[in-house]
Amino acid sequence: MNPISIQVNGRGFSRQAEPRMHLGDFLRDELRLTGTHLGCEHGVCGACTVLVNGQPTRSCITFAVACEGQEVTTIEGYDDDAVMQKLRPAFTRHHALQCGFCTPGMLTTARDIVLRLPHADEALVRLELSGNLCRCTGYQGIVDAILDVLQQQRDTPDAEVEKLRQTLSLPRTMALGPVTTPSPAQPPTADPVVAAEMAEVDPIAMAKAKAKGNAIEVHFDVPYPADQVWEFMGDLPAVASCLPGATIDSHEGERVKGTIAIKFGPMSAAFAGAARLERDDAARRAVLRGAGQDSLSKSRTQGDITYRLEALTAGSTRVHVDMIYALQGPLAQFSRSGLVKDFVRRMVADFGKQITRRLGGQTVASNEPQPTVSVAGMMWSVLWSRIRGWFGKSPRP
Repeated sequence: MNPISIQVNGRGFSRQAEPRMHLGDFLRDELRLTGTHLGCEHGVCGACTVLVNGQPTRSCITFAVACEGQEVTTIEGYDDDAVMQKLRPAFTRHHALQCGFCTPGMLTTARDIVLRLPHADEALVRLELSGNLCRCTGYQGIVDAILDVLQQQRDTPDAEVEKLRQTLSLPRTMALGPVTTPSPAQPPTADPVVAAEMAEVDPIAMAKAKAKGNAIEVHFDVPYPADQVWEFMGDLPAVASCLPGATIDSHEGERVKGTIAIKFGPMSAAFAGAARLERDDAARRAVLRGAGQDSLSKSRTQGDITYRLEALTAGSTRVHVDMIYALQGPLAQFSRSGLVKDFVRRMVADFGKQITRRLGGQTVASNEPQPTVSVAGMMWSVLWSRIRGWFGKSPRP
């Protein structure tokens, strides 16, 4: 049992909790705040969504001990919240709740949409709500209620809501931590690429990510000598051309800026950010440290990718890849699961195949579009492979 001290709805609490206890269970069982509902308990349905330091967070996949010293807001803590004072009556007017099971998470996500996307239309609202599931299929009323509040704020701006929007736009640390005002030497910036370049990867956040299971070890083999592979892996633009969805905007020495485009079913994300490569030529080992942000969902990611070359034979090399990553924001629900790890392994295997092609002299045409990474498509392929493996045979034509 570990002692935990956190702020919940403006009050301080200290309790004992097991390291494996999730925040949702901690809130319900230890603090008796049962307004937070637990549905799928896999970070998919969104019913358990709460705020951690002002950011929507799946409490069913967030460990309580990771919230030590943080500020948590549950559905019981919005009585004085200017946005929720508009959303609640709007939900009533538009019949946006039926059984009410999804409502706490829906309201939390709706609040985030109102604050973060003041000019959102119906299509964008539906996209943002795609991570929250309603068992009663009451989506139309929920969408109408959010659009109602957005229009109210455009027609008659509420000063308290605008103040909350300004607070939300301030830069935050990549790890869970309180909102901080930047120093004069580092003024606020809306450019996620610049912000990511300024940020260093937080070792504490990385340690927490590894403890949560957000670490993957994979390898692939390349039929070329280790020295040749090592030389190629130091060419960042060439390496990026082998990774689906990756584009490089600028490259200077060991630093690079670019974008990685990923598609989560109906949700698309383009993480713009910066990375720094640290190479150890003697050990043929390198670490790529990077951070980025998706401008639409405001999801943030940071991570270390360590790769090490092992000479299998004079003409064959094994590339060991160790990944540790932290993901925050609406897309965090996709960061943990066995299927995700299978997806990453398959993506790395495809990456290895592309490196083999490039070392063999095959080049990418300048006008060839760079595809995005379709998580849904690749994960379905992984799942189908598992099903075939369980039954030990291929499906009939």
